[in-house]
Amino acid sequence: MVLLMDGELILASSSEVRKELLEKSNISFLSVKPNIDEDAVKTSLLNENYSPRDIADALAELKASKISLKNPDSLVLGCDQILEFEGLILKKPSSKNIAVQQLMKISGKKHTAYSAAVIFENARPIWRFVGKADLFLKNNSERYIYDYVDRNWDSIKNSVGGYKIEEEGCRLFTRINGDHFSVLGLPLLEVINFLCIRGVIDG
Repeated sequence: MVLLMDGELILASSSEVRKELLEKSNISFLSVKPNIDEDAVKTSLLNENYSPRDIADALAELKASKISLKNPDSLVLGCDQILEFEGLILKKPSSKNIAVQQLMKISGKKHTAYSAAVIFENARPIWRFVGKADLFLKNNSERYIYDYVDRNWDSIKNSVGGYKIEEEGCRLFTRINGDHFSVLGLPLLEVINFLCIRGVIDG
């Protein structure tokens, strides 16, 4: 594992998926969850007519900024993902029934994942990127969707959209156009390229 010269890389997130992506890439980091009311921020930004892409970017910046203020000597990576469907933002399902309803609504159609990453240093943004992927669902039967949600509820209940494409959720789709890692919530290759350029990691 590689440590930064001026302090450790901090991931401003408690997401298990994001942590796993960095760990499997052999990147040393600390995980610190920022205390942010994301729903309130999203509502405010929507009222200001922010696009889903820009909401993802703004939330990633807010998370990194909050942690960087207390850790100015470290690089702080903030991330956020927004799923857009026909102009609306998909949410984490609060119940099995809502998960089924949401998956039925997007079945046979396309939605888009925007995955933002912003890196702060000394309480200032020094790098940012927003990845994009278009996801196309097949016409899944209502019975399969019910069974899928029931089998996988413990895993998907905290997932925006109500699925995990790295698990059985891949069976819901016909194709994905765009960055695979953006679907998982972190534009990993772009983050790695930046860390390589900065000399944080070998490459």
